[in-house]
Amino acid sequence: MSRAEWKALVADDEPAARRGVRQLLAAFPAFAVVGECRDGAEVLAALDMLAPDVVFLDVQMPGIDGFDVIRRRTAERMPTVVFLTAFDHFAIRAFEAQALDYLVKPVSEARFAATMNRVTRHLCGAAPTGEPAVVIPTARGTTVLPLREIDWIEAADNYARIWTGGRSYLVRESLQQLEERARRSGFARAHRSAIVRLSAVRELRSSSDGLAAVIGDGVRIPISRRRRAAFAATLRRACAARP
Repeated sequence: MSRAEWKALVADDEPAARRGVRQLLAAFPAFAVVGECRDGAEVLAALDMLAPDVVFLDVQMPGIDGFDVIRRRTAERMPTVVFLTAFDHFAIRAFEAQALDYLVKPVSEARFAATMNRVTRHLCGAAPTGEPAVVIPTARGTTVLPLREIDWIEAADNYARIWTGGRSYLVRESLQQLEERARRSGFARAHRSAIVRLSAVRELRSSSDGLAAVIGDGVRIPISRRRRAAFAATLRRACAARP
């Protein structure tokens, strides 16, 4: 890959934060910083003037904030967006605004490197922006987990536990909230406390305990009696629609 293959714009009202992003980007010579902005108005002007490939966009800026920049510009006309913020509670709004990633300041080198890998894959055409996903806070920042990689989700009091390949993550969202988004991506309710990605189901297995969905890693998820017919019918339709 040649040097300075892609142009980056850094937007943050704090000079130290802009300098920090510049320093982190120095480890990625394929990206050249072509401009810095202190507020949303400068960002809007720079997008037209500089045509960056990626913008590191602070959420909270004076006047026009990061979300307003996207609203005024429209998501379709934005370059790849990586949000920057000191607060993790903007994560869901950032994803809904079709950001590719979301970084909580101060950003570690490891977390920034993971983001740059995602940005590079996206710019090379390997990952579509706005893919349905769940934003998961972690000890290192946040993880954006595509719904297609989630096997099933279960209720955990006021939280939800997301399972993917035998690993689990706890998120501060109710199962009902997640189901509203996940249903459009091929999930179905198995019982009162669980939803399942239909494409992860290997078989429906009957036993003395009732019907259960067996997913790819061998986990059996019970199907409640009143949902059995609907779940089985939805699964058949999903299987028939697969290429």
